Amino acid sequence: MLNKYARAFFTRVLTPFAAFLLRRGVSPDAVTLIGTAGVMAGALVFFPRGEFFWGTIVITLFVFSDLVDGNMARQAGISSRWGAFLDSTLDRVADGAIFGGFALWYAGQGDDNILCAVAIFCLASGQVVSYTKARGEAIGLPVAVNGLVERAERLVISLVAAGLAGLHAFGVPGIDVLLPIALWIVAVGSAITLGQRVVTVRREAAEADAASREERSGAEAS
Repeated sequence: MLNKYARAFFTRVLTPFAAFLLRRGVSPDAVTLIGTAGVMAGALVFFPRGEFFWGTIVITLFVFSDLVDGNMARQAGISSRWGAFLDSTLDRVADGAIFGGFALWYAGQGDDNILCAVAIFCLASGQVVSYTKARGEAIGLPVAVNGLVERAERLVISLVAAGLAGLHAFGVPGIDVLLPIALWIVAVGSAITLGQRVVTVRREAAEADAASREERSGAEAS
């Protein structure tokens, strides 16, 4: 849901910045690569040390590259299959770094094996949720379902919670509990979303197979 409405809003907001980068000769692919590198640095340098506030600030500065690069490609009229592939692939890398950073914290100084496992589940389930849609579309199915928790929701829930939890280091008491709560929400939501997509693909596949059998039967009868 957030992906549908927030993307349209921020695309409009970031259009002037995208045009500025194009005038400076920056390519959409360069923005994609720099944005992913920035997200990875923010997640893997700050999160494992428990510096959630500053890590979230760094990640937020770079995460909007996911909208800027596509905007640039459309303005320049150079949208391509390669650009879409690169963008989608590096999104998975960035997501893995974020939840990997959480897992490293809980496996180390955070000292909580259960939350480490939850963070790893969030990482893995996010990848599989994306894969189910891509794989379903690759076999010719529309996969006409959004799901409860998609990438936008995963990022917003986890990063907002991490940023607020990071205020604990500045003396705000009790707020660090927000990150564990967010991870559990993302884990459960991702599991539900995965189930929604699997059910949808199963239904669409059955309908497509039935239609194919009917076409073959009609062709044989004629």
